[in-house]
Amino acid sequence: MNAALLLLVGVFVLAMGYMFYGRWLARKWGIDPNRKTPSREFEDDVDYVPAKTPVLLGHHFSSIAGAGPITGPVQAAVFGWVPVMLWILIGGIFFGGVHDFGALFASLRHKGQSIGEIIGDTMGYKMKKLFCVFTYLTLLLVVAAFSSMVAGTFSATYTESGVLDKAASATNASTAMISLLFIAMAVVFGFMIYRRNAPLLVSTIAGVLAIIAVIAIGLNFHPIYLNEQTWMIIIGVYIAIASIVPVWILLQPRDYLSSFLLYFMLGVAVLGIFASHPSMSKMPAFTGFYNQTQGYLFPALFVTIACGAISGFHSLVSSGTTSKQLDNEKHALPIAYGSMLIECVLGLCTICAVGFFWNKFSSGEVTNPMQVFSMSIAAMVGTIPGLSGASHILQSLLILAISVFCLTSLDTSTRLARYTFQEFWLTDGETVADVTGVKKVLTNPLLGTVITVVVGVGLGMTGYINIWPLFGASNQLLAAVGLLAVATWLGKVGKENRMFFIPMTFMLVVTVTSLVQTVIKNYTAITSGAAAGDMGWSIVRTVIACLLVILSLVLAVNSVRTMVSQKKEKNSSAADKAA
Repeated sequence: MNAALLLLVGVFVLAMGYMFYGRWLARKWGIDPNRKTPSREFEDDVDYVPAKTPVLLGHHFSSIAGAGPITGPVQAAVFGWVPVMLWILIGGIFFGGVHDFGALFASLRHKGQSIGEIIGDTMGYKMKKLFCVFTYLTLLLVVAAFSSMVAGTFSATYTESGVLDKAASATNASTAMISLLFIAMAVVFGFMIYRRNAPLLVSTIAGVLAIIAVIAIGLNFHPIYLNEQTWMIIIGVYIAIASIVPVWILLQPRDYLSSFLLYFMLGVAVLGIFASHPSMSKMPAFTGFYNQTQGYLFPALFVTIACGAISGFHSLVSSGTTSKQLDNEKHALPIAYGSMLIECVLGLCTICAVGFFWNKFSSGEVTNPMQVFSMSIAAMVGTIPGLSGASHILQSLLILAISVFCLTSLDTSTRLARYTFQEFWLTDGETVADVTGVKKVLTNPLLGTVITVVVGVGLGMTGYINIWPLFGASNQLLAAVGLLAVATWLGKVGKENRMFFIPMTFMLVVTVTSLVQTVIKNYTAITSGAAAGDMGWSIVRTVIACLLVILSLVLAVNSVRTMVSQKKEKNSSAADKAA
């Protein structure tokens, strides 16, 4: 099959999903353009700040995208392009889109509060506490993994004797310099938009030109060469500040400007695929139900392809930062459901890139997902007459864009962790502004931020390779729990929730199966006498996996009980009316 045709068909299916299924969801749930949103009702110029739709779309899209739509499809490609494409399309439309849109809608109706508050409203205070602990631990893993990954793309390279190798460090130094300049540029952009009321269109044009200038400067002037540990500390300080300062100063403008790099990356990928229209014949359509590196197709495919189809982290963004900035409920559909489907497009582009690069990928010559994607897209664009010499520069820009999104996800995760830490101490109906005494101290933004950064960055210094397997399982369990929470809440308020039953059941089964496999694998490593370092991480992964299984079953049982009770009450009420 031709890759361009595959992409064209995929985009058409996703567009139809948005036009028909997405809009059907909005009608069923009762999206109300005239209802005051939390950003208007609780506007505080810090966390609750109404954002213009393009700006908020940029924040949301940049925060949820990261490297997920690239790494997942590349790793799952070992099963063939057909199962990957099918799961991206089916998962995006009927699982991920419903999950993201539902989480945002439920949060809008809960004062912009998180999924934890929604669980507390429907399943009780104890379940909320349990969910907050789980969410906070998951976000700590995100902070740990992403801080390590970002620091790795910034850090200098040293010889065995400890001497700085400037030539080998040039690319990382450029990435670091561009990222630092990007942050400064975002602050200026936010100040001009929110304090000088500069027109968005004019500011956007100026911002895009500034991005080009920043990249040019960073590629030619990058005097900062620091080791990975030093960068980890600097990143920790940055995300701590980003978590506390008003969203209009840094979070909104930075993510909005970052989104243009993502649009650029997506546009370049589409251009390369349509220009070279490579055949997918080199890549098997289906390789079988078992693979030595990934295991069995079920559940591996559905855990590996996270952000490209459904990701629990998305519900935290939807109900954490986005719901506090949405200006009108009617924008929830394009921002939440729409962003998920755009991610699906990036996932489809990724599988096309793997097809183009299959010989080198399958032979093990190049397996790093970032390299597979960037080298493939750059090579495809290089087939366009007159652009053959631009492949190397384009590849560097694509890697830079991915690094920028990892940093975007990192500062958003830190803010979300701070919100979750604060909400843990609140009882029903309480807000941070209401509490006094000890609770006032515990819900102080600075305390939650410091604890998050110190623990998260400290854990990240052990290396993301040890952290990432834990995040993968907890992230997809979070998706299952998010679906359970929104479905239960919709049932409570009398709105249609049947569209959640299959996705939440499927994701719960997928996650529990994957976690049981993790327990068996790590328990085997422990009993077989693994090395000391590996032994420690095997024990940690075993304990966490067992806790996650227990958590998922407790929440699932309580959710089912609540929905059964809701149905009985509804039937009883209908019978009384009939009588």
